[in-house]
Amino acid sequence: MGKFIITKRKNNDYQFNLKAGNGQVILTSQGYATKSGCKNGIESVKTNSPFDSRYERMTSSNSQYYFNLKAGNGEIIGTSEMYTTSTARDNGIESVKSNAPEAEIIDETI
Repeated sequence: MGKFIITKRKNNDYQFNLKAGNGQVILTSQGYATKSGCKNGIESVKTNSPFDSRYERMTSSNSQYYFNLKAGNGEIIGTSEMYTTSTARDNGIESVKSNAPEAEIIDETI
């Protein structure tokens, strides 16, 4: 079972990481000024993650593979780690699809 972990960045923005059942980070959010904004981002991931059309499959300038998960309005709500193959990236997408909808939320800022 996956977990959303809410943390604070050095600049005091909130962010979340979605971790798979094995503890590996599979999606990282942008920074949010408020905790409620961060929680809304998590809810957006839960809502949008099942839909393949919400994933933007990308290749970095150094030929690494990654993906962005986008909301219905086109805004990026999460970015993956870098992968060495497109197959590994696609496996990461499948992991988000299976882990995010039912993932528990753990707030490490309290």
